[in-house]
Amino acid sequence: MRKILVLAPHPDDEVLGVGGTIAKWSSEGDEVYIAILTCVKAPDFDEQISVIGRQEAYLAHQLLGVKETIFLDLPVLNLDSVGHVKVNKSITDLMRRVSPDVLFIPFIGDVHQDHKWFSNAAMVASRPFYDFAPSTILAYETLSETYWDIPLSTPDFIPSVFVNISNFVDMKIEAMKLYRSQSKKFPHERSIETLRSLARVRGSSMHLPAAEAFMNVRNVM
Repeated sequence: MRKILVLAPHPDDEVLGVGGTIAKWSSEGDEVYIAILTCVKAPDFDEQISVIGRQEAYLAHQLLGVKETIFLDLPVLNLDSVGHVKVNKSITDLMRRVSPDVLFIPFIGDVHQDHKWFSNAAMVASRPFYDFAPSTILAYETLSETYWDIPLSTPDFIPSVFVNISNFVDMKIEAMKLYRSQSKKFPHERSIETLRSLARVRGSSMHLPAAEAFMNVRNVM
């Protein structure tokens, strides 16, 4: 039994990037923890958005077999107002609490600044001298974030780890449907059609019906 921690800057990132793997590994007896790291705050946003997002997250996570959903309440798009020290400490405290064997982090090349912040903070919190440092760290791709930045200004997402989700892609799709406030109509990237298409593309590259793809950041054997 492994302990898995998925860091999601915002509600639905975890389903978009890791939903099938969450369902698969939960069904195999692994303990999956999901941390939703931010929430919207007045006066910049309507705080009801976070209420809805959390309700949707609980439903999606229940479907996927998640052991625990954790909310950190850091401010969306205002992490600079909090500062690196507090953000890093929040992630470090979370890592100490869960002590995951496998950590999923957002890709540092995503266009959303929150994703970049938490990718960096996750690595600070996962420094190998910590006794709670995970042995495996994988970066996931997030539709509508991973491929929208300026070419060559950030690293490319180059997957090297693939998880066969052929028996769980439908569950991933159903979990995304529970995020009704976040789902978009095709051809938007955050649409059900695009999500299923990406699973097929990632799968076919490994001669599988469906897969999720990750970049290997660290793997201690």
